[in-house]
Formats: sequence, structure tokens, C-alpha cells
Amino acid sequence: MSAARDYGLDEDYEWPRPPEGGWTADDLDRLPNLPPHTELIDGSLVFVSPQTNFHSRAVRLLDNALLDQVPDELDVIREMTIKLDKRNRPEPDVLVFRADADTGPKQTWYRPEDVVIAVEVVSEDSEVRDREVKPWKYAQAGIPHYWRVEENQGLPVVYVYELDPATRAYGLTGIFHDKLELAVPFPVEIDLTAIDRRR
Repeated sequence: MSAARDYGLDEDYEWPRPPEGGWTADDLDRLPNLPPHTELIDGSLVFVSPQTNFHSRAVRLLDNALLDQVPDELDVIREMTIKLDKRNRPEPDVLVFRADADTGPKQTWYRPEDVVIAVEVVSEDSEVRDREVKPWKYAQAGIPHYWRVEENQGLPVVYVYELDPATRAYGLTGIFHDKLELAVPFPVEIDLTAIDRRR
């Protein structure tokens, strides 16, 4: 049986074939029929598997809490790509960015220099990308803060990293259970036990 039929596609379906040298960041806006939340890592398309309840609720919790607490010069958005370079356009689960970087309703990506915090909620299929590949790429691109969110007995644990500009590498500044409380890059306090709480 063909892979296309395994995914419910007819025999005429053609999977995207990369051009010589791989895809580019701009190709993500032009390729037809890509699944939602497709990322570009090192010139290769990365398709996201269906997300878990924990993943969706953790993203909602952080998105809402950050929106309530960011200063006026910053904004928060979920599931938007960052064009790191020609061959890399990852999609953090949540990002905090400079509000003046918003170019309008047709915008599909942000520049790394506009991003203040990139947040990744780790899924089973994204462990290596979220723990190793993306943090390295975000640090090399100069994104000052990276948060990695892991699940522990149904609750989020947030690993907070800050960029050392001299080494262009992240240093771990804290691991937060139950409550995330930070002074930088702006004062923020998030009750992590509220993941299942509705407004």
C-alpha cells in the first residue's frame, strides 16, 4: 500500500519534492496544500503531528497570561513563524515580539530581531527539536529569551533560558513548577496549576 493511501490521499497525490538545495523560508508562503503549522528546518519541511490536550492547554495558558502582562511596547501571538535565515523558519508555540513589528493582517512571519521570547511546548514528536535544535538556532539568531515547557503529571514545567550575547548560547536561569515568576524581560507571574482552569 502506498503512503498516500495510508493518509487517505488518492493515487494522484504528489508529495512536495524539494528543489535542489532544499526549500527556502519564502517557499512556505507559496507551496500549495501544506498542512497547518508546517515548519522549515535546515531546508526541510517539518510536519506537525496532532497535538495533545496538554499541549493545547499549555499554549492557551501562556498565551492568555502573557497577553495580560506584557508592556504596551510588546505583543503576544501564538503559532507564527520566525524567519531565522534562508533555510530556517520554525514556528514557536507562543512568541512575544515588539508590537511595532506587526505589519498587518497578511503577515506570516517575524524577524528574529523582533522576537523577545520564543516558547516551545514539547510534544513527543518534537523533543529533539525543542530541546536541542530550535534553542541552538534561536540563540544563534539572537533571540534573547527561550522558554521550554514540559509536561509533568499533567502540569507544565517551564525551563527559562536567557541568551549570553558573548557566546550566543542560552543559559538556564530557572525551572518553574506550579508558579512562573520572572522580572525579565518584564515582570510576569503565571499560575501554572491553572492549566485546566477556564476563565
